[in-house]
Amino acid sequence: MPPIPGSGLAKGLAVTLRTMTKKTVTAQYPDVQPELPPRTRGVIGLFEENCTVCMLCARECPDWCIYIDSHKETVPAAVPGGRERSRNVLDRFAIDFSLCMYCGICIEVCPFDALFWSPEFEYAETDIHELTHERDKLREWMWTVPEPPALDPHAEEPKEIAAARKAAEKAAAQAEAQAAAQAEAEARTQEGQQ
Repeated sequence: MPPIPGSGLAKGLAVTLRTMTKKTVTAQYPDVQPELPPRTRGVIGLFEENCTVCMLCARECPDWCIYIDSHKETVPAAVPGGRERSRNVLDRFAIDFSLCMYCGICIEVCPFDALFWSPEFEYAETDIHELTHERDKLREWMWTVPEPPALDPHAEEPKEIAAARKAAEKAAAQAEAQAAAQAEAEARTQEGQQ
């Protein structure tokens, strides 16, 4: 059976009429900021105080887009007669976001929690060379990192916390028993003196 002439036009107009009556979902982006999911990968923020310059992030980066420079500094002995220690001091921490593929390996391997995902995504530049952001900019992005989600109230308590709570309760019970025994002993000695 041959198609009816103009049926395609009628179907197209029906779709148009259906969508005309629905509310639009266009986001007015520059004026209204979008609601981002909680685990959005925008840029990487640096919490400089936690960075020990271990270089794990730079070594594990598949794109080699993390640049770290440091120097060693001698720290005087903490106690008299102790020995001096040396520590690494961060001079430069930069990430080239024109190379970064946002895999998150650097964040995962950081043993000291110095790197975090920030939902910040507006960092476009007119020149590709300006996409290498230094530690000052990475530190600014650190303050846009959202707090971690609250723990599930129905989740099991971690074993470490449960063990610590049991040990504290046991120590408190022993302290109470000792205090009661001491009070009883003192009461007996006072009775014996009278």
